[in-house]
Amino acid sequence: MPFLHKPKNTLLLFSCFLFLISACTSSKSSFSKRDVVKSQKLIGLDFHKKYIDTLYPYLKRNKEGYDSLRKYALGNDVFPAIRFDPSPKNFSPKQQGGFPDWKIPPSTVLPKNLNELAFYSIPQLASLIKNKKLSSLVLTKFFIERHKKYNPLLQCTITITEEIALKQAKKMDQELAEGKYRGILHGIPYGVKDLMAVEGYKTTWGAVPYKNQHINMTATVVKKLQNAGAVLIAKLVSGSLARGDVWFGGKTKNPWDTEQGASGSSAGSGSATSAGLVPFALGTETLGSITSPSTRNGITGLRPTYGRVSRHGVMSLSWSMDKVGPMARSAEDCAIVYSVITGKDEEDQTTTDYPDGFEPTKDISSLRIGYLKKDIEKDTSLSKGNLEKAIASFKKMGLALSEVKLPEDLPYKSFDIILRAEAGAFFDDLARSGNVDQMVEQNQRSRANSLRQARFIPAVEYLQANRHRQVLIEKMNRIMKAYDVLISPTFGNRQLVITNLTGHPVISIPTGLDKEKHPTSITLVGNLYDEASILLLAKAFQENTDFDEMHPKGYTD
Repeated sequence: MPFLHKPKNTLLLFSCFLFLISACTSSKSSFSKRDVVKSQKLIGLDFHKKYIDTLYPYLKRNKEGYDSLRKYALGNDVFPAIRFDPSPKNFSPKQQGGFPDWKIPPSTVLPKNLNELAFYSIPQLASLIKNKKLSSLVLTKFFIERHKKYNPLLQCTITITEEIALKQAKKMDQELAEGKYRGILHGIPYGVKDLMAVEGYKTTWGAVPYKNQHINMTATVVKKLQNAGAVLIAKLVSGSLARGDVWFGGKTKNPWDTEQGASGSSAGSGSATSAGLVPFALGTETLGSITSPSTRNGITGLRPTYGRVSRHGVMSLSWSMDKVGPMARSAEDCAIVYSVITGKDEEDQTTTDYPDGFEPTKDISSLRIGYLKKDIEKDTSLSKGNLEKAIASFKKMGLALSEVKLPEDLPYKSFDIILRAEAGAFFDDLARSGNVDQMVEQNQRSRANSLRQARFIPAVEYLQANRHRQVLIEKMNRIMKAYDVLISPTFGNRQLVITNLTGHPVISIPTGLDKEKHPTSITLVGNLYDEASILLLAKAFQENTDFDEMHPKGYTD
C-alpha cells in the first residue's frame, strides 16, 4: 500500500511545485487586490474593500493597455500631443527691433602670445579672420590643440570633431578668399553639449548605455551655426542624461579650481569656454543646467524663452521644460550666437515665430527694473557680498530699482514631478530594460534613481501639478508685466525653479570671485520672448565692470 500511495504523493508534490513556479513567474506581470490595497498608501488613498473589488478588473484592463503601449516603438523626436505653452492669458509679446549688423573691430591685433587668442571675444576673432590676419584653419587647429592639451585635466570633452572641423575651416577660408563672407561667426570655432546630434559622430548623452550611440542626423542648432560659418570642433560633456557633472568618463572640472566639479549638466560647455578651449558653446537647461555651470565656471550663460530655440536633434529630458542656449564670455557674445540659433523650426512644433531681436545701442534708462531685495538680503552664501556690490553697480549706472517679491502660496514641492514624469517617459525603455543599472552614479540623487522612481508618479498628480503650474504662470506674469528686467540671485531662492517652469528667459553674468576664489554670478530675468532687455542690461553691466574679462590662471602658458 505505501508503494501504491507514493506516486499519488509525488504527483501532488509535483503539482504544488508547478503552481509555485507559475505563481513566481506570473507575479511580474500580474497583481492581486492586496497589491492594490498596499499601493494606495503611496498616493494617499484609502478606498473601502468593496470599491477595490469593483476597480480591480478595471486596473487589470489598464495594465493590458500599458503592455500594449510598449509593443510600439517611439522615436526620440516624438513629442507628446499635449504641448506646453508658456503664454499667460491674453498675452501679447513685446515688439522687437530685430538683430543688428554686428560691429567687427577694424584693427584687432594678433597677440604676441597666441595663447591669448583663447580669451578673445567673438568680434575680436571675427576681425582677425575677416581682415585675413588669421585663417580659420589656423584658429581651428589652435583650439583643437588646446582641447588635446587641457582635456585630460578638465575632462570636459567627449569627442573632438577634428575631421569635420578642418573641412569646414578650409571651406570658410576658401570662401573668404573668393569674397564671400557669411557674417560675424565666419570661421569661428565652437563646441556643443553632447546631447546634440551631429551626423557622423557619436552622441553619447554622457551615459554608459549610450556611449556608442550614433544618431544619423544633425541638430537644427548645429546646422544653423554651420550655415553661419561657425566651425564645430568638439562635442562637450553632458552629465549623465543631463544630470550633474559626472559622466561615463569621469567628472568634469572647474578650471578655476580643478578640485571642484564644473557643475552641470552643461558641464563641458561651461568648463571648456571658461578655460579658453572654445570661444563659445551651446548648452541646454531644464532646471539650471546653463545657469549653474555658467556661474561655477565664471562665464555668461543665456537661457532663452521656452520655444525660442529649436530642440530638434537634441535629447529630451522634459518636453515642457527643456531649452537650448549659448554660453560665452560676455552678453554680447551670447547675443551674437543667439541671433543665429533662434527662430521657428518646422521640425520642432514648440518653436515660435514671435518677433525677436537685440538693440545694443538702446538707452538702458528706458528699462523698468525690479530686484528681489529681500532674497538678496537673506542670502547666506559666499556670493552675498558680490551680489550687494552688483546691485550697487546697477544703481551707480543711474538705474532705479524697485523691490519685488516672487509668487508665494504655491505647492513648490510638487513641481519636481513634472520633470521627473516626463524624463521617465522618454527613458522608459532604459529603465524597464535594466540598462539604467549601467550608469555610473547610482545614489539617491542620481539620474538612474530618478528614472526608476518616475514609474511611481501617478498621471493625476502630474496633471494637477501642471494645473498649479498654470496658476504660477499667471502670478509670474502679473509681476513681470510691470518690469522689463528682474534682478535676482542665481541660487538660494525660488527664481531658478519658477522661471524654468514658466519659461521666462534669464541670463547669468559673472560678478567676481568669492573668498575661496570661486566665480560668482547674478541673474537677470526677462519677460517672455524679450531676451533683448536682459541682454541689453547685461551688456551695460559688463561695460561698467570687468568681471566678464576675468579668466582662470594657467591657461595662457
